Amino acid sequence: MIRSAVRLLTLALIVLAPFSYADTLEEIIVTAQKREQNTRDVPISVTSTAGRQLDSLFNGGADIRALANRIPGLYVESSNGRVAPRFYIRGLGNIDFDVAASQPVSVVMDDVVMENVILKSFPIFDQDRIEVSRGPQGSLFGRNTTAGVVKLVSRKPTMENDAYISLDVGNLDTVNFEGAISGAIADNVAARVSVLSQNRGEYINNAFTGESGVTGDIQESAVRGQILYQGVDLSVLVNVHARSLDGTASIFRANTLTAGSNELNENFDRDVVFFDAGANNPQEYDANGGSLTIAYNYEGMTLTSITAFESADGYSRGDIDGGYGSSSLPGPMGPGFILFDAESEDRADVEQFTQEFRLANDASAEYGFDWQVGLFYFDADVSAVTNPFFAPPTTVEHSNQAWAIFGQATIPLSDQIDLIGGLRYSDDEKSLVAPGYNIDLADDQVSGDLALNFRLTDNTSIYARYANGFKAPTIQGRDIAFGAPPSTATSETSDAFEIGFKQRLFNGRGELSGAAYAYLVHDLQLTAVGGSGTNTISILNAKRGRGDGIELEGRFLIGDNFELSASYATSETEIRDGPLRVGVCVSCTVLDGQDVNGFAFIDGNPFPNAPEYTLNVTGELFFPMGSGEVFAYIDYAQQGKTNIFLYESAEFFTDDQYELGAQLGYRAASGAWEAYVFGRNITDQENIQGGLDISNNATFVNEPRIMGVTFTSQFF
Repeated sequence: MIRSAVRLLTLALIVLAPFSYADTLEEIIVTAQKREQNTRDVPISVTSTAGRQLDSLFNGGADIRALANRIPGLYVESSNGRVAPRFYIRGLGNIDFDVAASQPVSVVMDDVVMENVILKSFPIFDQDRIEVSRGPQGSLFGRNTTAGVVKLVSRKPTMENDAYISLDVGNLDTVNFEGAISGAIADNVAARVSVLSQNRGEYINNAFTGESGVTGDIQESAVRGQILYQGVDLSVLVNVHARSLDGTASIFRANTLTAGSNELNENFDRDVVFFDAGANNPQEYDANGGSLTIAYNYEGMTLTSITAFESADGYSRGDIDGGYGSSSLPGPMGPGFILFDAESEDRADVEQFTQEFRLANDASAEYGFDWQVGLFYFDADVSAVTNPFFAPPTTVEHSNQAWAIFGQATIPLSDQIDLIGGLRYSDDEKSLVAPGYNIDLADDQVSGDLALNFRLTDNTSIYARYANGFKAPTIQGRDIAFGAPPSTATSETSDAFEIGFKQRLFNGRGELSGAAYAYLVHDLQLTAVGGSGTNTISILNAKRGRGDGIELEGRFLIGDNFELSASYATSETEIRDGPLRVGVCVSCTVLDGQDVNGFAFIDGNPFPNAPEYTLNVTGELFFPMGSGEVFAYIDYAQQGKTNIFLYESAEFFTDDQYELGAQLGYRAASGAWEAYVFGRNITDQENIQGGLDISNNATFVNEPRIMGVTFTSQFF
């Protein structure tokens, strides 16, 4: 299938090459280098997703995990429901499920870094675009970007009156609403208010208690308000936002994998659980924040200040073993063998303050000398409470302070060649305070990048890039609640190389880009989850890790009424640490060599949750009818073999999973309104997203099929 997709893309290029058309694709503008630039002037493998492709992903009330496999090399999953998503780029990520975990993928929302995993889950709505920059971004974005950066860019206030509403109604009692209104409120002052409401009913029954419709629900609401002052030399943007979530944490189902197989068995039923604990896995979180962005232009330079505060608090609770009873308790147990009954609850109270100052010149010519320098400060506190229910809850206090100084310059070597380089000095301090423990970690690092961008023509560029990244030291304290000491990991650094091309084709009717990359990670931070029959989690370092692969993506207008996009990315990863070993599952088939204590050697294994490939294809067909046009949109995403844990087993991996989505509808010629039927996960694929190996072969899966209708109206 992979080879066929690549051949199809190549065939499309050959077939389309002789033709030219009047209409063209819109140029892609990105801010991967903290400036608005045409993507062909940016020597980074970067993807910008917007418009129909972005809106369709969130039909039916999806959250940020819907981005998985929709952008080349990007994978997203969570064992904690809609909060605490985990991101992986080019196979590099971290499976740490603690509420105080850190990741090598940074999420930046409206120019503010969302460091904590809960902050990263803020709902996506009224979105202008999402940019994903692959590879280390150590100079401009700093620490914890050894894999890359996901940038969320909201629509900004407009001086012209603008408003829209969008309503989804679907199965499982799905009702979603999104809307915004924008316009001038005074001379040089505009405001925008955006709202979101997502609702799904309780469609999962608990067969153990005999209750119907007790879990699986979602009630999420969010609001964003912005005020923009735009003067001649001064602009000021105020952004305030909040969310409230009352829904369901991840649903774990016991013994849904039979020993020796990675296929879901007869114990799995999407609409049924067998919970004897966990209160049917509730999840509640509230979050709010705000930012003040001031930009002042003076004599060809712009001074930008971004001040931001974010906070979140709430909890998730779950029946972790996913079944009832256990071998250590009298009475029945099931489904299948349950080693021990496991229930846990995690609460978090998160506060984060950031401040960035950046001074940049305005380009004096089309390819003039550009530079920017800046200062960054970060201060965050996380109070994490873990309740294992067989012992009193344990509170762990985390604090993190960091600062950095950075700079980047673009130097034209000729009319066609630019040299781009950046450096950043980062200082990071972390601490943990808990009963019986007081731990401090600190490190400082220099990271950066160097690239050559060669414009062969106005429509074609090639580039080569070296980048170095830095992931700060980490403290994992959740195990204190289970009677084990906390664990720590030293800083992770990476060296990455890539070469790539970006091309505009067929008189603007097509775009094609690609990259080949390789990276080496030193002191790779890994997370050992569960194993050995214990509900524990520990952070550790492997000596090295490596990865390499390719990325291809294209977008084409075919004829007068069809737009096609396709992307394909590979990632081959490997842990390199001969003596390193971890605990394993209690009832699965381990494929690695083991020591005398049953711990598996993981040298040579792939990184966890690193798909060997991702494939995404979208197509939109539209043709006139009456005073408007009929349109049909389809999107398909597939991921290759993916290992779930650090060790390899015959059960805990997935292969060639896919999802399909579609829209079919009618829109007015003026663009004032449209109505369509939609489907997400149309074939109702039951895709394993992760597992729990502490008590049995439990799994959790993707979102169910959602079918419905949408009405959208624009007001001008």
